[in-house]
Amino acid sequence: MISTVVWGTGNVGRAAIRAVDAHPALKLTAVLVHDPGKVGRDAGELADLGIELGVAATGDIEAVLAAGPRAVVYAASGDIRPDEALADVCRAIRAGAVVVTPALYALYDHRSAPPELRDPVLAAIADGGGALFVSGVDPGWANDVLPLLVSGLGGTVDAIRCQEIFDYSSYDQPESVRYLVGMGQPMDYEPLMLAPTVPTMVWGGQIRLMARALGAELDEIRESLERRALDATVRTRTMGEFAAGTQGAVRFEVQGVVDGVPRIVIEHITRIHPSCAPDWPAPPDGSGAHRVIVEGRPRIEVTVEAADEGENRSAGGNATAVGRLVNAVDWLVDAEPGLYDALDVPLRPAAGKLGGSDLKRSRS
Repeated sequence: MISTVVWGTGNVGRAAIRAVDAHPALKLTAVLVHDPGKVGRDAGELADLGIELGVAATGDIEAVLAAGPRAVVYAASGDIRPDEALADVCRAIRAGAVVVTPALYALYDHRSAPPELRDPVLAAIADGGGALFVSGVDPGWANDVLPLLVSGLGGTVDAIRCQEIFDYSSYDQPESVRYLVGMGQPMDYEPLMLAPTVPTMVWGGQIRLMARALGAELDEIRESLERRALDATVRTRTMGEFAAGTQGAVRFEVQGVVDGVPRIVIEHITRIHPSCAPDWPAPPDGSGAHRVIVEGRPRIEVTVEAADEGENRSAGGNATAVGRLVNAVDWLVDAEPGLYDALDVPLRPAAGKLGGSDLKRSRS
């Protein structure tokens, strides 16, 4: 079995531990944490599995990498610490590991990544013989393999729109929701994630990747942004109060323009409460969904809902994003060392996984 480390135990890391535990070809051998309060706790407890996995969390990065893991699921945040995330990933690759992560946005499409990000990864691969696959936690499959698959079902394709539609009132990530996205902040506050050029920095690689797959030449990538204030104060289960008059909903687009027309669009419609911006598109169940719309003949619309950690749709999005990454590990282990993207790494059937973790444990 493939010795696998999960690095980080937040929203993504919890799902990663569960996915590694369920994968028939992977063996969870270590869990790395930053919080001293998590050191020594069992991975099964940290992942809310309800059982112990016999793997205690540790903060000793050097010892974990010195043990020579074959794979690392890097689940630590890259949102507010991109330089540190890049250094961590390169360190794991240099140790010979295959690394999968959502943390390095610019490497969604590594061919268009700036040299200051791409070159250190290539140097680490040359030194250690590892590999890297980056796919988004928003989730990546909804902005690359799914729309490209659906586009192949049509006779003509005029435009492709990928939507993430979410109510984040149950999402337990206050730093990102309040400060990166700006929910609950005054309307004159400029959130980092919504600042001009930042959406393109994050999602532009997926636009370029889809354009490359479709054989389309982009004129440019544009951005659009709308924000709405809360009419009334609301209270969320996980993140507390959001005051009336502060930002309660955001809608933005990253548009790939072909022949002067937006043809490939990634759109995010995010609320902190369903009462805000009721005229904007809403998910079928009121919580969250991902949708792909192919305008053409025929017009095709596919909506995907996923739930995890109870009925939490935002956690379900994390879990499917993690599934895409973790399920690529055994393919990457068999591939040549290198830097890979979503067009390189196949999305395969869940062979050997029917029955999940219980089946895997019965075989062990």
